[in-house]
Amino acid sequence: MNPTTVLTHPVTPAWQALAAHHADIAEAQLRDLFKDDPQRFERFCLRAAGLTLDYSKNRITTDTVGHLLALARERGLEAARDAMFAGAHINNTEDRAVLHTALRNPAGSRVEVDGEDVMPAVLAVRKRVGDFAEAVRDGKWTGYTGEAVTDVVNIGIGGSDLGPAMACEALAAHGHPRLRMHFVSNVDGDQLARVLAKVVPARTLFIIASKTFTTIETMTNAASARAWFLAGGASEQDIARHFVAVSTNAARVAEFGIAADNMFGFWDWVGGRYSMWSAVGLPVALYVGREGFEAMLDGAHAMDRHFAEAPLEANMPVILALLGVWYRSFFNAGSQCIAPYAQALSRMPAYLQQLEMESNGKSVTRDGQPVASLTCPVVWGEPGTNGQHAFFQLLHQGTDLIPVDFIAPLKASHGLPDHHRLLLANCIAQSKALMVGKTAAEVRAELAASGMDADAAQALVPHRVFPGNRPSNTLLMPELSPRTLGTLIALYEHKVFVQGVIWDVNSFDQWGVELGKQIATRIAGELAGGPAGEHDASTLGLIAMARTSAS
Repeated sequence: MNPTTVLTHPVTPAWQALAAHHADIAEAQLRDLFKDDPQRFERFCLRAAGLTLDYSKNRITTDTVGHLLALARERGLEAARDAMFAGAHINNTEDRAVLHTALRNPAGSRVEVDGEDVMPAVLAVRKRVGDFAEAVRDGKWTGYTGEAVTDVVNIGIGGSDLGPAMACEALAAHGHPRLRMHFVSNVDGDQLARVLAKVVPARTLFIIASKTFTTIETMTNAASARAWFLAGGASEQDIARHFVAVSTNAARVAEFGIAADNMFGFWDWVGGRYSMWSAVGLPVALYVGREGFEAMLDGAHAMDRHFAEAPLEANMPVILALLGVWYRSFFNAGSQCIAPYAQALSRMPAYLQQLEMESNGKSVTRDGQPVASLTCPVVWGEPGTNGQHAFFQLLHQGTDLIPVDFIAPLKASHGLPDHHRLLLANCIAQSKALMVGKTAAEVRAELAASGMDADAAQALVPHRVFPGNRPSNTLLMPELSPRTLGTLIALYEHKVFVQGVIWDVNSFDQWGVELGKQIATRIAGELAGGPAGEHDASTLGLIAMARTSAS
């Protein structure tokens, strides 16, 4: 899409009704909405699969929700949802089913893809992952010197890195005390070098996660890790005790030196950013054990059932998604802030960046036409309370409307209750502060009470006014456990799906990552001494500088 393209709203009855409603309600004040409706919290609060979503601090009324639900039904959301769960090829540009939900189904389920029940294969791989994880955790799987594994290095990128890295960080309180988890994704050798400096070859297990076993960043890191391992005194035959693969390319895996028994496969209907529930989640299973990993699957499955069965008006992923559409497509909100009030969820914003922006960062519809409305916002954030001392200034007094998702566990995973009480107080206070703001009259009264001179106070008033009326959701979980983490992730997965249906984009391809990779492959050869190809003046100049610095 040309950056100067002017989007026109889709001309459909539900969309036009929402546009008219937006014109009526755009300036409504949340303070007044709460004042006029003492039951607003219960009216706009949902509980599902152990999570609570308070969405009362949004610029909505019951009429808004009704209009948004009408839009969802006009777009055929229920039929699209059923098609996904049924194994239809809803990824139309790659002609694939989308069945990450099948990966967390319990035994006894049946899911067909092209007439074949995939659940026996899913359960078989799940058992192999669990068996391997328990062997490593119990010390039965040893390295070439007979020592137990102490360090696990996962080498992947994108979905093969962000999900497992986020989950292992989130579940550190549940991790095996002997195992240290490391994640390498960047082709920048600095990341791999730092990890290798911390580990010992004889006690290190490497997981090479690449569906095709050809991803250039992953395989470059894998080759360097292999060379480091052999240089440390190990032999070629020892690779089988220290390297395992998550892949579908058996020939490439064998060529690398990894035994066939140590390759864990998955399927083309598992998208990379939705793959943590498959063998890609092996690092998580190693860290929290078979029981913990299956609890995470169970939590996700509980949200799957809620999404599949709950009516739209009481459906948590649907409501969360429609609120996002409301702000993006009608208020033109360009970004969405994720503020987890749990240090353990520090990688959640980065994980959701890929999940949301790689899925719905599209400018053409499923049939290849230009989209008629704004699609995915920029997703960003940091854990609270750190963000309060950084970007919350922008949230409170900046010129952009930026919706916020606050996420918090009610119970701490540590023995410092005073800390957690203060953490929750800040989480709740920030959502209130964004909503109520502070008026000029309130600022004047506050400064007068402090004894400040009236003229000095008046000069400060504009700087200390908070406009308020800034929307947020608050997601609460009983505690941060494998089960609740699984539920939380599945909630956002389904949110992304719903928004893709509303915006009419394919949420399950990612062609936007390909062009840069193709050009990088050419330039890598040119930097290695090959003749420079046809490029623009800027690219040629940068190549020349890089070649000069390397000589």
